[in-house]
Amino acid sequence: MKVVVTGGAGFIGSAFVRDALKGEFLNIGIDPIELIVIDKLTYAGSMDNLVDVSNDKRFRFHHEDIVSAKAITPLIRDADLVVNFAAESHVDRSIENPDDFIQSNIVGVQNLLNCCLKNDVKRFLQVSTDEVYGSIEEGCWDENFPVSPNSPYSASKASADLLVLASHRTYGQDVVITRCSNNYGPNQHLEKLIPKLISRLLSGKDLPIYGDGSNLREWIHVSDHVKAIAYIAVFGQKGEIYNVGTQNHISNLELCELLMGMVKSHTSEIRFVEDRLGHDFRYALNTSKLKTLGFEPTKDFAEGLFETIEWYRKNSDSV
Repeated sequence: MKVVVTGGAGFIGSAFVRDALKGEFLNIGIDPIELIVIDKLTYAGSMDNLVDVSNDKRFRFHHEDIVSAKAITPLIRDADLVVNFAAESHVDRSIENPDDFIQSNIVGVQNLLNCCLKNDVKRFLQVSTDEVYGSIEEGCWDENFPVSPNSPYSASKASADLLVLASHRTYGQDVVITRCSNNYGPNQHLEKLIPKLISRLLSGKDLPIYGDGSNLREWIHVSDHVKAIAYIAVFGQKGEIYNVGTQNHISNLELCELLMGMVKSHTSEIRFVEDRLGHDFRYALNTSKLKTLGFEPTKDFAEGLFETIEWYRKNSDSV
């Protein structure tokens, strides 16, 4: 099985690569004979994330940009599966500079679709986000809920989703889309909320929280997310969207207080800051469709947080 992972040096992509090569997905049906990682190596991608598999004979890395058809075409030809993690993904950065998000998240995805269609790629999986739905006051989104993005980041991801679905409907391309809730775990960039809070707690700095901290998010450990992707890659129906989440909802303020309780000896205090522009209030996913494929998340949230804290404590000099 030839698997190509774009954005495979990033936080979530590298987790998928490591688990795939370590045999974590064998019982699902993913057993790579060849696994190719393509990554532009922006600030959010690092070869350090791939050290554990760098000597695996099945592994190959290519420093390329997904917007380049010339670079991508020979690497994906005849692949059984292309999984696209490559994306600009930080909302704050998208507000400051949306142009980079348009290039990577829209132009790059269309280029991948074109290349896959022309080069006999059996299946293309687009890794998307629950943020494309916007914000929901109560209840949960299912996959038929209309997209209503509120930031340049989520708008670029929603645009990519529509391009992927259009390619299926127009050309019959075998595609699937995953829309996942917020991820956490070891190796995550410090710009993201949980590692930012942990690193500041460990160094005794105040904890900045947008608005009054009441915004609600749904959290999933990265190991559960990548396993769900494996299930969808193998068992998902072509042309379909699958929500990936845990229904584990917690406000940003409650998360902050939970982490403060876990990091016993700290001098940090919560500091409320001006709310982010277009800040979504609540995300919540209906994941019943994914459950029909046989997947259930297994990582306990508190346990996963504790393990993540310990990882950042041990690796504070390298992040």
